[in-house]
Amino acid sequence: MYLPRALEKEILDISEAFPVILVSGPRQAGKTTLLQHLAEKNRRYVSLDLTNNRELAKTAPRTFIETYPPPVLIDEVQYAPELFPYIKAHVDEHKNPGAFWLTGSQMFQLMKGVSESMSGRVGIIPLLGLSYSEIKGYANSPFSTEFAALRDKADVRHVQTTAEIFTAIVKGAMPQSLYPTFRTDVYYESYVTTYLERDIRDLSQVGDLLQFRRFMTACAAHTGCLLNYSNLAQDTGISMPTAKRWLSFLVSSGIVTLLEPYYNNALKRMTKSPKLYFLDTGLAAYLSRWENAAALEVSAVSGRFFETYVVSEVIKSFYNAGKRPPLFYYRDRVGGTEIDLIVERNGTLFPLEIKKSSEPGRSALKGFSALEYTGMPIGAGGVICTTPDLLPFDENNWMIPVGLV
Repeated sequence: MYLPRALEKEILDISEAFPVILVSGPRQAGKTTLLQHLAEKNRRYVSLDLTNNRELAKTAPRTFIETYPPPVLIDEVQYAPELFPYIKAHVDEHKNPGAFWLTGSQMFQLMKGVSESMSGRVGIIPLLGLSYSEIKGYANSPFSTEFAALRDKADVRHVQTTAEIFTAIVKGAMPQSLYPTFRTDVYYESYVTTYLERDIRDLSQVGDLLQFRRFMTACAAHTGCLLNYSNLAQDTGISMPTAKRWLSFLVSSGIVTLLEPYYNNALKRMTKSPKLYFLDTGLAAYLSRWENAAALEVSAVSGRFFETYVVSEVIKSFYNAGKRPPLFYYRDRVGGTEIDLIVERNGTLFPLEIKKSSEPGRSALKGFSALEYTGMPIGAGGVICTTPDLLPFDENNWMIPVGLV
């Protein structure tokens, strides 16, 4: 079963502009399936997950390119960075657009080889798990708080109940979750094992896979929180430098993202630590031992999981349009004023709060006034929540159903 992905046109357009494209993202997000669906009939396919292919690529990269000449799709290319100089030589000689299609799930290993060998020759396209829009078959666009964009979505989109939202949170966003026989416990246990065995074991900096799994669990317990390396290290029994190094692996693997605080010289008292979010709520829920959506919905951490879900959906809306997410948050380290999400577009700041409530009050908007000190124009804002209807707080701020993200 193939579900159309929002990035299809973007990939084909970039393939016409670059001799190499690299689709990166977490394991099992659908990178290979997407590229195989788009590939023309004469494009070869080879996976470096297979030991024989990997060994040939690493020990005899020239022979590998001769055996699998372009147009070719090379899967999990991070296993053989030795290929990059030979791919560069080939594209410099032939200059054919779209000659090499690559996938990779470990950007920590990938980007060094790409930056050193193929700068200016490769179009890099991030792909995450399925967005709500993709699952429902809605058109994708970067999230906007402009009323016209919200109204157009409200006219055609299904209204999610809170129960449906938390079912989606626990289920996660991997393509396999669409199958009727999908079980979160079986799938995510296999996912974690595969990630540890294939990606983390290859990194010499990680000597204890069981301890690294505990670190992943600690990170899941802190999704939606300010990043605190000391707490993560203490919860896992590792040093702070190790916690920093291991978190970089999770970020580069597309498992988590760090939302940076909005920086402005006029904001002297702002918190400077990023916030940590899992990009797949199903994985975070599994690691945190939440298998029941109804139980998670009424738990003390439900707000943070709801916020994680919303942030991941906003991020996907930008990536799926081929754009880098221009997202930040704000928190005053003295007064405690906080804005959950700030979208910066065309020199304007669009503030957003995220609330699990179906009827958030105007008090949810009180933090927005902090942006007046930035000297930047302030655009339309709102509260993304579980309300069934798009409703105004005032002429500039909206109560936004989560399904409109």
